[in-house]
Amino acid sequence: MTIVTVFNQKGGVGKTTTALNLAAALMRRGCLPYGIDLDPQAHLSSIANVVASSGDDTILSLFQRNRPLRELVRISPNNDIRIIPAHLELSKVDTLFGKGYDVVNMLNAHLRAEKLDNELTPVMIDCCPLIGVLSLNAIFACDCMIVPVSADHLSAKGAMQIDKTLKALEPVLKRRINRRYLLTRFDGRRKMSWEVLKILEDKFGADVCRTHISENVSLAESPAHNKTIFEHAPNSRGAQDYDTLLDELLADGFIKIKETEESELARDE
Repeated sequence: MTIVTVFNQKGGVGKTTTALNLAAALMRRGCLPYGIDLDPQAHLSSIANVVASSGDDTILSLFQRNRPLRELVRISPNNDIRIIPAHLELSKVDTLFGKGYDVVNMLNAHLRAEKLDNELTPVMIDCCPLIGVLSLNAIFACDCMIVPVSADHLSAKGAMQIDKTLKALEPVLKRRINRRYLLTRFDGRRKMSWEVLKILEDKFGADVCRTHISENVSLAESPAHNKTIFEHAPNSRGAQDYDTLLDELLADGFIKIKETEESELARDE
């Protein structure tokens, strides 16, 4: 599995939009990705039309009774993306279980043990913006992280904070998490968009995605219709941007997917 956590310590920056539409872009390439919703607000689940009736249908049951992840997977009726949904009861996790190593490593341990499909199956994890048991589980489990940063200065500060958090966790993780900072709601007509881009590039250099997600009406509208951008407006700038972003991440080896039969034949030739 290639496990990608989408996280920023600030809300409203495009975490759910990015997790969902990258999963949808992967579907268009013939992959069968998983989406894991770790946000008690359950926006990813809601947009995918996968509603958990209680906390027992979510990762909460993994913590409470070691319920296998396979039993939690639901298929989105919209687009066949496989979703482990969220529910408001997930907000109990911090209070009930604390932050011991076994607790914050639980999702990682189960993902590796269960091997839901094969070693290159993509998994997109959507997080709430708070550092707690759920987001720590996402961090401990991931192979890499995408940090969406909307084109404003407060979002850039959130990116700086997550960088400090990840550096503080490195001695425990015993590795550096590979990450990409993704500028969202980018409007080239606004001076602030270019200022925030420069701040990110000065701080994070090559870890900043070359692709920017432009401010786009269709992209903003699509959650209200419970659709990915590719379902709602496949020819929109938003759809083009997320398709281009996936091209970039695949070319850089940031996300790895199983080669199709055609690409294997081409390589052999």
